[in-house]
Amino acid sequence: MAIGKLPGGSDESSEEAIFAEINITPLTDIFLVLLIIFMVASSVSVAKAHEQKRTGLTVNLPKGTRQEIPERAQSMIVEISPTGDIVADGVPIKKDNVRGLFLARFKNAPDTQVILRADRNVPHGTVVEVMEAAKDVGLRNLAIATRSGP
Repeated sequence: MAIGKLPGGSDESSEEAIFAEINITPLTDIFLVLLIIFMVASSVSVAKAHEQKRTGLTVNLPKGTRQEIPERAQSMIVEISPTGDIVADGVPIKKDNVRGLFLARFKNAPDTQVILRADRNVPHGTVVEVMEAAKDVGLRNLAIATRSGP
């Protein structure tokens, strides 16, 4: 901000006119930086939401060499959290109702692919129980989700 006398004014007058001008370049720079920060933050949150697909659980998948399996229209994503909570296609269900859910899905679409996303801290027995429930009702296309990387 600059403050000074108006041009053409005399130095001897008692009533000096003061003018002020504001340089908005630094303010514009700040707004552009904030805009970039918000754009990056929103793209990260969208990427995380896309990674979680339709579910509400965040699971820490175990590492492994993976083979890409295309998700089909009849795919069913079943997630198991470390606390034992089970979510199927974004809907929380009780452990006792898993078999009934698989049976209903098998009746509607016998070639449904079950993708199991279990946290790495979930006991092995729990994962096997869910897989056995799917196989018992006739669902044969089972996959276990893993993450790749170091």
